Amino acid sequence: MMMGALLLGAASSVLAQNEVNDRERNQQERIGQGVESGSLTAGETAHLEKQEAGINKEVRQDRKANGGHLTAKEHRQVNRQQNRESARIYKDKHNGKTQ
Repeated sequence: MMMGALLLGAASSVLAQNEVNDRERNQQERIGQGVESGSLTAGETAHLEKQEAGINKEVRQDRKANGGHLTAKEHRQVNRQQNRESARIYKDKHNGKTQ
């Protein structure tokens, strides 16, 4: 029973880590698409990239402090930050400002 719980815990940790990485990649792609299409200005792009870099730095530091993993609390926090960043990307891409 304990071995199953350990495996389940390890699997959920890997899934959480992959989710964070997948969202990071997805959001970077969305920013890149906005740059290519001209729907993001240079200033908007710089701000979004700075926000992304801050989230990524926090994730690296949290993982370093926890043996390569995020705690459940840290994962929830990163998820909230990524949700806010996703909304900012959408807003900036659709605000009518163009390059």
